[in-house]
Amino acid sequence: MKNTTTADQAAIGILGGSGLYDIDGLERVREVRVRTPFGTPSDAVFIGWLGGIRVAFLSRHGRGHRINPSSINYRANLYALKSLGVTQVISVSAVGSMKESIRPGDVVLPDQFIDLTKRRVSTFFDEGIVAHVGFGEPVCSSVAEVLEQAGRSVGARLHRGGTYVCMEGPQFSTKAESRLYRQWGVDVIGMTNMPEAKLAREAELCYATVALATDYDCWHDTEEAVTVEAILATLHKNVALAKQLLKAAVPKLAPGRSCACHQALRNAIVTAPDRISTTTKKRLRLLIAPYMQTRKGRR
Repeated sequence: MKNTTTADQAAIGILGGSGLYDIDGLERVREVRVRTPFGTPSDAVFIGWLGGIRVAFLSRHGRGHRINPSSINYRANLYALKSLGVTQVISVSAVGSMKESIRPGDVVLPDQFIDLTKRRVSTFFDEGIVAHVGFGEPVCSSVAEVLEQAGRSVGARLHRGGTYVCMEGPQFSTKAESRLYRQWGVDVIGMTNMPEAKLAREAELCYATVALATDYDCWHDTEEAVTVEAILATLHKNVALAKQLLKAAVPKLAPGRSCACHQALRNAIVTAPDRISTTTKKRLRLLIAPYMQTRKGRR
């Protein structure tokens, strides 16, 4: 991993999704390229100041939208943010609406996820160490509260709570699939928040999503089926609103606050420390070092 300096550190991380490749108002920007034990992140991380707070911005798909949802190195992205001192992550994502009440252009702050992905590595703990983190409440309610207040302050049509179903992609849903998801009662559909949210929890990061509705997927009888052209038309408006929301939210986040998210691994690691190889301990040191110490030098 690249050695970083104090100037590279930031407590607030922003993962930009489709259309969000930069942040308006980001000042004194510094580009940092981070190597991680899990490979290369989607792009360089941009460190800058927003509303007097230092933030780290990473484009999930890379600048120019080069990486499809299934090929994103989610582990490297979250590890890179963690290595830069990030403790709270705001994920901005384009989604399809699965409910009549959520119109294109609306903002949704989901608090639950359904993971339908098939090809993605969803844990940091896959080689010589096992951990089972709690995930019943996958979104940090404190961060979501700040996002809600910020969204309402900038005039967003905002929905607090709801379920985000994450499909594999990159193709959109069939009508049969879309209708099935509606029967499940989900609110929005996207392709990127899983395993992102799971990895954020394993990395003990607070995580919340700003989901930007661009379309009605393909279930709506009186609307045209989702197309890239239709999405892009709404996306430009959504991104402008998201930038306003972020600018309002970031100064309200308390970088040093205590949160249960920051102790997700405390009782989650089930592998005996003497069975964890030195290589594995080194690879995961950033995540597990606090839990490798015990009262008498052994766990």
